[in-house]
Amino acid sequence: MNVEILHTALKTIQLEAESISGLANFIDKSFEKALESIHQSKGRVVISGIGKSAIVGQKIVATLNSTGTPALFMHAADAIHGDLGMIQQDDVVIVISKSGESPEVKVLVPLIKNFGNILIGMVGNTDSFLARESDIILNTTVNQEACPNNLAPTCSTTAQMVMGDTLAVCLMKMNGFTGRDFAKYHPGGNLGKRLYLRVSDLYPQNAQPAVLPSATLKEIIVVISKSRLGTTAVVNEAEQLVGIITDGDVRRMLETTDDISKVQASDIFNKNPKTIEPDTLAVDALETLRKFDISQLMVVDTHGKYMGVLHLHDLVREGII
Repeated sequence: MNVEILHTALKTIQLEAESISGLANFIDKSFEKALESIHQSKGRVVISGIGKSAIVGQKIVATLNSTGTPALFMHAADAIHGDLGMIQQDDVVIVISKSGESPEVKVLVPLIKNFGNILIGMVGNTDSFLARESDIILNTTVNQEACPNNLAPTCSTTAQMVMGDTLAVCLMKMNGFTGRDFAKYHPGGNLGKRLYLRVSDLYPQNAQPAVLPSATLKEIIVVISKSRLGTTAVVNEAEQLVGIITDGDVRRMLETTDDISKVQASDIFNKNPKTIEPDTLAVDALETLRKFDISQLMVVDTHGKYMGVLHLHDLVREGII
């Protein structure tokens, strides 16, 4: 590849990185005031912008919503043609603009001011119309764009995006937003499954192989083969788990035993099987499987009653791994 092109690529990354690191200078009293205004608000965060800033605004809205801060997007051009009705009395409004001088912004801002909502300007020009009219300024000034002509929004939109993420993460901390809360808003996909899927959601799909300690070798093999889980539980008359037999246990026994006619489950079962309770998160079950380098766990209730088998394949099928 052309050396000049590679230099341009590296220069772009450098400039964008500098635009992010430069934001550290703007985490100040104004930023703190913006956070407090949103955190104390009884309404939502309404974000508006035009052009590339509008696209960034949509992403920030998505991030806020998924992390516990209700938000919605209002396009600056559509706002003056009816969408202003989206703004409610207790909402905090954030208008995003690099220049702070866009015609649509100049029309929109006075209308928001008339509503009496707190207006936060996320702006890259602190001498602009938007900066002067805002109650609070989030400074996203950058030295230059990565565009060779210093025109196309690149570093400026990166700075806006990171400032939005910074707000969202700080609000998560202030709201005490936990992984369990996150799961409520992300029930789909592998991420959500890792946060909410439990052992009880998986093991009932499997067979429930079990034999008594007095079971013959033939009975053991039949049960293991029928379940297709490579194992069977050994339970007492009260259905409490007392041990486990895997197909590997059977093979090892056959290698060392000449007379198998009188072999019973009690002769070969492992008396200390690894167990797990139904309410355990599937991701925690995975950690147990990895820790002991095994492929299945016996599911038992709090009283030791045998409930079923959780297999590694169950976690693979659900995308937990």
